[in-house]
Amino acid sequence: MRIPRKDALNWFRFFASLPDDTPLGPRQQELASAVFFQIEDAVETRRRDLLRQIPGLKGIVPGCETGVPCGPEDPVCTLFVGPEDRFPPGCRSCLLGTGLSAVRRTNRCNAACPFCYDYGQLDAIPPIGEGLWEIGGGRYREEDLPLLFTLQRKPTGISYVYLEPFMEIEKYYGVIRLFREAGIHQHMYTNGTLANEENLRALGKAGLDELRFNLGATGASDRVIAAMAVAKRYIPRVGVETPMTREFYDVLFRKKKQILDTGIDFMNCAELHLNENNLPNYWGENLYFHRMGYLSPIFSRDLTLAVMKTAAEENWPIVVHDCSNRTKFARDLHLKAAEGGWFGQTAYGCEFESIPYEAFLPVLEDPDFAFVAEEPLPPGYRPGDIVL
Repeated sequence: MRIPRKDALNWFRFFASLPDDTPLGPRQQELASAVFFQIEDAVETRRRDLLRQIPGLKGIVPGCETGVPCGPEDPVCTLFVGPEDRFPPGCRSCLLGTGLSAVRRTNRCNAACPFCYDYGQLDAIPPIGEGLWEIGGGRYREEDLPLLFTLQRKPTGISYVYLEPFMEIEKYYGVIRLFREAGIHQHMYTNGTLANEENLRALGKAGLDELRFNLGATGASDRVIAAMAVAKRYIPRVGVETPMTREFYDVLFRKKKQILDTGIDFMNCAELHLNENNLPNYWGENLYFHRMGYLSPIFSRDLTLAVMKTAAEENWPIVVHDCSNRTKFARDLHLKAAEGGWFGQTAYGCEFESIPYEAFLPVLEDPDFAFVAEEPLPPGYRPGDIVL
């Protein structure tokens, strides 16, 4: 049903008033899903128009080593602008290989970013274990890796995450060397505050292929920008990967020349997605669900598309990658298919145990946010009807 915005607001005010553990009845669920569809449909309709305004838009598709020219309706895994040879191999592995294969060790961070999935929980993250690494859900010591490589299919790539690896970066060099000897692409995420010439040189020598700086974690501090330039001297691929927030968007354009002059290869503009930990930091923003999975502020990908348009028009020497919710949606579809899953199987889904209906009141109350089309509610769903 194409529920009118006025009715959508009234129903969501009612759903928001219910206790968190109160399940909605079947018809109430129909109403809720109709509202989510209307919000998402309005967001995607407007974004298709924005995408049409970006010159030189390219997409990544299976079987093509380079990007292909595309439009907003084409079935591509992800979108980008810029020189194709600078599209990060780590992203290609994530999208068309074995997925985002995470290698975890460090359960601490020296920052507390509002957009972090673990915001407010950083002091409660359990350790992996002394001398251990978490790989694929299992626990391994460094000396176990040759056996693991012998007995299991090697991934196309792995990523070092969770939380800030530079807190104990010296422990990573040996593991990186082993993955390098096994011919597996490796990329690492960092906020960059602890990066210096010594440890960046050691990472390059050990065989790290790609280093990604979360510039938004420091407001694009001059020190971290300088570290990116140093990293580029020792590591083949260096780039930025940051959730797209208003703060990062503003500082990016203030320091655009300084950032581009570092010689980095790419900028992954991640669509900010929310969970129960970081949602309070964005309370009051207009939100939407993408395919009832990731929950995001509408502004986040809008800003990414604005950056891509500027980068294309000004011919930036880097790739600017639209790492959106749709990209994650495509990634999980490909990964399940590669694992032999049935048609339509995916791990993509909602990260909330119960849907925070109250969080959608701002977008429904926004007079500037209009649905694409509205129809009167059918009998049985109208105000005054008993709807269960």
